[in-house]
Amino acid sequence: MRLSTNTKVMIYINKQRISLLILALTCFIFGASAQTRQTKEEYIDKYKDIAIDHMERYGIPASITLAQGILESDSGNSNLARRSNNHFGIKCKKDWKGERVYHTDDAPNECFRKYDTVEESYEDHAEFLDQSPRYDSLFAYSATDYKSWARGLKAAGYATAPDYAQRLTKIIEDNNLYLFDEDNGADLYAAHLRADKSVTEDFASNSSVDIPTATEARVDPNNYRVPERTYNGYSVFVNNQTHFVIARNGDTFEHIASTFALTERTLRKYNEINTKSTANPIEGEIIYIEHKKVKWLGEGETHTVEEGETLTSISQEYGIQLKKLAHMNRMRITDTLQAGQTLKLK
Repeated sequence: MRLSTNTKVMIYINKQRISLLILALTCFIFGASAQTRQTKEEYIDKYKDIAIDHMERYGIPASITLAQGILESDSGNSNLARRSNNHFGIKCKKDWKGERVYHTDDAPNECFRKYDTVEESYEDHAEFLDQSPRYDSLFAYSATDYKSWARGLKAAGYATAPDYAQRLTKIIEDNNLYLFDEDNGADLYAAHLRADKSVTEDFASNSSVDIPTATEARVDPNNYRVPERTYNGYSVFVNNQTHFVIARNGDTFEHIASTFALTERTLRKYNEINTKSTANPIEGEIIYIEHKKVKWLGEGETHTVEEGETLTSISQEYGIQLKKLAHMNRMRITDTLQAGQTLKLK
């Protein structure tokens, strides 16, 4: 059967339409996949000033604001954040008069607030916490007490995830966001980034001593105290892939912290010393300038306790977090050790 001219024309037009549709879909798919994800570092840099401003105006820790933004919006990359500029997962509720979008979260097609800009989302978040009675108790905490704020947000029902407080705390500590809660926090954070580059990355590129790898043997104080390099007058060493210095006569935590662009509180936390303590290091003591590891990364899996050793001294010797060392040995951090006792290191 021969087709009419009109029929041939219609078939041709339909083929062209299908080709254009396929081309459009291909461009959309490749365009979406090629869209660059925003990193946490970029997100922090973009919104840190707003978070600090809200801390000064409302009393909400800047670290909490940034951590919630990172967690709730996947650093601005989530579908909800892209569609609505909603960076804190705030739902419509009865009193919301603005625009809205529908998104599946705890239940299908839940109503979420939509904003013209991300800045509006940040402002609404601050007002939401400030004006909601169920969050009143949080404002009794200091702006530097991010852990209590994290626990308080979970207890007040901000999120349903059972580990919400722990996730916020991890984001804050992994990204040093607590620095923003201090006076001149932006300067402290900027100094930390500069120091992090020179004290970590620059160490590896300029050191004449190889960084110990996961195959190194048990720590030997006579061997590991070989400086990787010097920094502002301190010899910097590495143990269990963690940098540390040796306290000098008359040293204080405040002085060591300022040398490495840290807060005194942070330095005490790295070394698991009560942040309210006024004690200072003694000469020859190991002082870590970054987080210790959760286990021993070298060869050998156990340590035989010698006379006078404690869990604290062993955790410092191996560069293992004290609580992790105690936990893997089913002990409390205050337990007394016996000479000859065997401890697990990993």
